[in-house]
Amino acid sequence: MDRPAPHTFATKKDADQWLVLKEAEIKRGEWLDPDAGKVPFEVFAKQWVDDRVLRPRTEGLYRGLLKNHLLPTFGKSNLSDIKEADVRRWRKERLKVVGQSTVAKAYQLLKSIMNTAVDDERIRRNPCRIKGAAVPDTPEREMIPISKVIEIFNKVPERYRALVLLGTFASLRWGELAALRREHLDLDAGTVRVVVAVYELDGGKLLEGPPKTRAGRRVVALPPEIIPDLQAHLDEFAESGPKGRVFVGPRGGPLRRSGFRRVWNKVREDVGLPDLHFHDLRHVGNTLAAGTGASLKELMARMGHASVRAALIYQHAAQDRDHVIAEAVGDAFEAARGGKKPKKRAKKGSGTQRARKRKSA
Repeated sequence: MDRPAPHTFATKKDADQWLVLKEAEIKRGEWLDPDAGKVPFEVFAKQWVDDRVLRPRTEGLYRGLLKNHLLPTFGKSNLSDIKEADVRRWRKERLKVVGQSTVAKAYQLLKSIMNTAVDDERIRRNPCRIKGAAVPDTPEREMIPISKVIEIFNKVPERYRALVLLGTFASLRWGELAALRREHLDLDAGTVRVVVAVYELDGGKLLEGPPKTRAGRRVVALPPEIIPDLQAHLDEFAESGPKGRVFVGPRGGPLRRSGFRRVWNKVREDVGLPDLHFHDLRHVGNTLAAGTGASLKELMARMGHASVRAALIYQHAAQDRDHVIAEAVGDAFEAARGGKKPKKRAKKGSGTQRARKRKSA
């Protein structure tokens, strides 16, 4: 099929040179149909989402990012018309009105869609080339002391005490707790089996499915000290039968994050931690586990992580804490040997924060 050049040339020599270059591209397999990229971004992006097997929450996230952040700027533009400068300007404007984390997620989605356009030979080069733009800048959350966990346990209504215990000392996520059935708890063996999770969509619909990753399917050993409280919860609040839900709402319905939020907001105010997230309890449990000297593989298995990144952070934090302990022991030794008072050492931030600073250095 013959195709005309995209523009006219001043001389026949210029036209011949252009033709030679195009013929060379065809021979190398690098030639792209100039009409292939003339597809509106909105059409291509929506089809991109439709063609993928996504978890309900992920699909909802992608469609929301498209609607609110990408389509208003790029929707009517053809794929081939979106340039690097356009992406830079879009990102700069978005950062003025929404948080960096949301912009990073939208940028990553845009980059993934345009990568597919490259693979489909609709465009030659992905215009998303801003280094680090896809990485959310999530601030490090301070770990609360275990004494605060006990305060929370004592303040929370009795039907939610086992929720706090498993969220902290078994490192279970909210969705894993909401999906827990009696048959998943073996209190004689002291284990909890994680095989399913509940996902609460924006409209309030609850969906059950496998954990987010294969690593999320795991068996977690329980501290013997919490077994009596878990048994008391099963006797008093859980549904009956092997398939009965371990956690239900006050009226017997499924446990919902939206319903629990009112209870949680009051409890965290009562204990003086108004910004505490329920997920922060898992952070406490993971840090305690790392402090036992557990290996990286053991931490990943307990936390249900497929990536080593999070487990490394907890492991580094535990190692840093061990150095603090060693310094205190050394101070006591020095004082005993020479009669000197132990030196007061300046606080250096949390172990996790120090580990991250060292990693980025």
